[in-house]
Amino acid sequence: MMTVGHSPGTNGWTEAMADLLLELFSEEIPARMQRKAGDDLARLVTSALIEAGLDHGPAQAFVTPRRLCLSVEGLADRSPDVREERRGPRADAPDQAVDGFCRGAGVSRDALEVREDKKGSFYYAVIEAPGRPANEIIAEAMPGIIRNFPWPKSMRWGGGDLRWVRPLHSILCILGETVVDFEVSGIVAGNKTQGHRFHAPDAFAVTSFDDYREKLATAHVVLDSHARAQTIQDAAAKMARAEGLEVVEDRGLLAEVAGLVEWPVVLMGEIGADFLDLPPEVLQTSMREHQKFFSVRDPKSGKIVRFVTVANRETADDGATILAGNGKVLAARLSDAKFFWENDLRVAREGGQAWLDKLANVTFHNKLGSVSDQIDRIAALAREIAPVVGADADVAEEAARFAKADLSSEMVGEFPELQGLMGRYYAQEAGKSAEVAAAAEEHYAPLGPNDAVPVGQVSVAVALAEKIDRLTGFWAIDEKPTGSKDPFALRRAALGVIRLVLATERNLGICFFEHMKNGLVRNAVAGFEDWGTESAEKSQADIDAWANDLLSFFHDRLKVYLRDQSISHDVIDACLAMPGNDDFTLLVNRARALQAFVASDDGENLKQGYKRAANILSQAEEKDGVEYSYGADVKFAEDDSERALFTALDTSEAAIKPAMEAEDFAAAMTAMAALRAPIDAFFEAVQVNVDNDIVRRNRLNLLSRIRNVMGQVADFSRLEG
Repeated sequence: MMTVGHSPGTNGWTEAMADLLLELFSEEIPARMQRKAGDDLARLVTSALIEAGLDHGPAQAFVTPRRLCLSVEGLADRSPDVREERRGPRADAPDQAVDGFCRGAGVSRDALEVREDKKGSFYYAVIEAPGRPANEIIAEAMPGIIRNFPWPKSMRWGGGDLRWVRPLHSILCILGETVVDFEVSGIVAGNKTQGHRFHAPDAFAVTSFDDYREKLATAHVVLDSHARAQTIQDAAAKMARAEGLEVVEDRGLLAEVAGLVEWPVVLMGEIGADFLDLPPEVLQTSMREHQKFFSVRDPKSGKIVRFVTVANRETADDGATILAGNGKVLAARLSDAKFFWENDLRVAREGGQAWLDKLANVTFHNKLGSVSDQIDRIAALAREIAPVVGADADVAEEAARFAKADLSSEMVGEFPELQGLMGRYYAQEAGKSAEVAAAAEEHYAPLGPNDAVPVGQVSVAVALAEKIDRLTGFWAIDEKPTGSKDPFALRRAALGVIRLVLATERNLGICFFEHMKNGLVRNAVAGFEDWGTESAEKSQADIDAWANDLLSFFHDRLKVYLRDQSISHDVIDACLAMPGNDDFTLLVNRARALQAFVASDDGENLKQGYKRAANILSQAEEKDGVEYSYGADVKFAEDDSERALFTALDTSEAAIKPAMEAEDFAAAMTAMAALRAPIDAFFEAVQVNVDNDIVRRNRLNLLSRIRNVMGQVADFSRLEG
């Protein structure tokens, strides 16, 4: 359901008003298309009304499997009269110019008026257009909206020329209680619709939206998709609770099923005992993907023990026949899953090597080799990264070598979305350690911004290695994201690396850049071989260039990550400009501390003081052709505020340096905040550009000290305001 509104125009809503009801009744609309279709209908119709000058109140769109409906309240009964005056060319303008003005205004030359103003005589055209009845405007707009409706896929049927998502049977369109007269491909708009396909198939007339909704409910149609979803959710939960069970939450499936039925009838069925030992994720995936069944879980054991299906009709036997039929289909599907599971277990219990051998014949990318080649690179990277994250290098390498074994399994072949998860089960069956099993499941994570980040040390090592290899590989073959295109999900991989680095308690910044270079080297080996006579220096130069470019890509992703945390872009730039910008933990901690600092009064005033010092300094350096970057001496100070600033800079610098070395940004900001008052007092009491050259140079070098001391924390020149 979508709600939009339009404020009253010059006519207001004091005129006679009526409500518009539109229904497009068809064969079943695919559930995945319904929500957008409702939004599109509301947008297209209300835009047409507004463009025609028709004021209206709230508009609501509703979708069921067989109908697309729109209700618009408080529609003005006609568009306003329009009177427009347009000034044209001068009265002595050439005929060609005057004729062109007439064509544009839609008036004859005889209808033009000549008016005088202070600039001379000009032609004027007065254009008057009387308002039009609302029903005429709607009748004129609707055929085009229907014919050009933006369905992702559409079809033609019979001998007609209309394309629609499924065969369109009827159009209901009334304004107030009056039918809006139009037709589309032989379908004439009227005031009738039909109820449920089985329970109430006969047509009936309606007089308003409330009448329409009430009669549909009597005819076994729940118009609101949210109400259908709530009915399903409540009934399923009640049935499960009665058996001491719980329904596994699946909002996506709930929305989809609500789009498959007009009259939801919830039924709970049994799963055959032969299938209850299948992993719960296998049961849930098979039932959701193939049958659109909800899984019902025993909270004590965690096993999936029942299923919930939603029928579109009531039956005399309370759904027994439906459940029996669904049970047979489900048993056939689960028999396949059980067959895959049992075959996979045999391979897993033999160590899974047969799966790994098959991956040598599976291409990862034609320029990056097979999946087996990819695994070798990931294993080497994981071994390097392991000590930094506190993982055992041997275990990390073992985990990396087994993590993708399930890609060859029959279960993942049937259900690709289970990759990783099945790897954990198979690692356990192969006798692998809990760390290796966890890494098999978690090495793809995090997949999205809301996905959990692995915490196990081995999982972190393998997950980082997998993403770094992917990024460096596609960088080495120049397959970078361009614009909105990112076919290899490299932006997601970069964000995953950032989140992994930030989540670990250990500092990865020391070696991250080197790991990235090592990944580039491994992915570029084939390229080096192709170069043949090219020197090793050329190869290393390319590696360095790729690494720097990839680091910039990471910085772009980090900017997005930090902006989502309400850190301003100029604060991010001020931190990125500092040394150590390949250490994401340091970067983020610095940015958070700086954001808090510049948001304070001390921070804002000190930022202004810095900019004033920097501006005076840069102007003087440009004028004098020298750099004032050293030599400030307190013995040349003439004012107490000047001497106080020397002391404050000495004190702050002594505190900032060890704080920055310890990466204690809060302490560094506190030490820097102490400069605010001395800098303010200095500028209030002292003129920098005085006639005495010695005093002037000393003061300019003092300003340079301000820039240098504050520059240890961040590049304040990049801060705005």
